[in-house]
Amino acid sequence: MADRLEYPVVIEPLSAEDDGGFSAVVPDLPGCMSDGDTPEQAIANVQDAIAVWIEAAQDLGRSIPRPSRHLALA
Repeated sequence: MADRLEYPVVIEPLSAEDDGGFSAVVPDLPGCMSDGDTPEQAIANVQDAIAVWIEAAQDLGRSIPRPSRHLALA
């Protein structure tokens, strides 16, 4: 299994209406996302989300996509 740190993560600022901060989305893992007050916190939080996503997929007997290489960690 690929290491969870290998998955590309897209970081985007959240709007003031969303209370600010940053979102972190993992395009390779549908529905896998998190957020944080800073980009660094969003990345740290999404690493936990990746681990939970992979564990849930394994428990359900679903395949786990390999990390793509078309995005860079932002």
